[in-house]
Amino acid sequence: MGRAGAAGPPRPRALRRRRARRRRPLGGSGGRWWVWVGRAILWALILVILVNGIRAPFERFTADESSDGAGEAKPGKAAQFPSSAAGAFALQFANVYLNYDQKSAPQRAEQLRTFVPDGTDAQFGWNGVGTLQLQSVQVAGVDARDANNATVTLLARSADKWFRLAVPVYAKNSALVISGRPALLPPPTKAALPQEGVKDRDTALEGELKPFLGTFFGAYAHGDQAALSRFSDGTAIGGLADAVQFVQVNDVVAPKGPAGERTVTATVTWQVPGSGAAGNGGELAQSYQLAMVKKGTTWYVRDIRGSTEPSTS
Repeated sequence: MGRAGAAGPPRPRALRRRRARRRRPLGGSGGRWWVWVGRAILWALILVILVNGIRAPFERFTADESSDGAGEAKPGKAAQFPSSAAGAFALQFANVYLNYDQKSAPQRAEQLRTFVPDGTDAQFGWNGVGTLQLQSVQVAGVDARDANNATVTLLARSADKWFRLAVPVYAKNSALVISGRPALLPPPTKAALPQEGVKDRDTALEGELKPFLGTFFGAYAHGDQAALSRFSDGTAIGGLADAVQFVQVNDVVAPKGPAGERTVTATVTWQVPGSGAAGNGGELAQSYQLAMVKKGTTWYVRDIRGSTEPSTS
């Protein structure tokens, strides 16, 4: 009787269960709240993936539509345009188009038929009056709008005046045609060079290199490979094969830099053989850029090319 009625102290296992129930969070708070946050983040991520997956092909489709409809060239299509062939074609056309004379109008019309669409005005805009003689013309650039259309810009000279001519060209299956009437444009404007130059010059090195370069350019004028190999750092240097005669090294400009390697600019005067009975021609001062390296006490030429530095005089 006494054992059944008395509550007695709680057993250790039962005590641990009670403490665990007291620590467990109530429904809707604590751990369950974090479960709902995780679910919300997961659904948001799924929605982002779905939206991007649907939007990407739609944007590609609309981009293709806008490019074709608005006439803007896509890089892939513009790259397919035969720029070299179109430039040569426009150049040949200009030699006919920019040369006219009343006496030879029928011949001009016949030659133009090779370049212009069928049914076009026979003289392609010329009224049949006056004369025009082209002195020179060359391709200045090709602006491909798409795989079939481009504007070829020509730089031309006539009556001692320079101008640009924009020639529209259509290309299809290796065939070419002048798709419209050309347009005269002003010549390129003359740029103003910066007046900075080399601010920190190595005058001691310039004095050291001037006699060396005098000997080098003498060999360079002859093009003697055996002589040039003595000046080279190991790379082959071609020469001018006696196309000119060396006169002198006018100036050497060497910026300060590493002791064993330097890029210098040299101005050289050449005498160009004349066509007269005496054979004496004029002189031309020209500028060269030389990459030079020093081994021991001797300088060698690693590379020679034209210079982009502004002329000092």
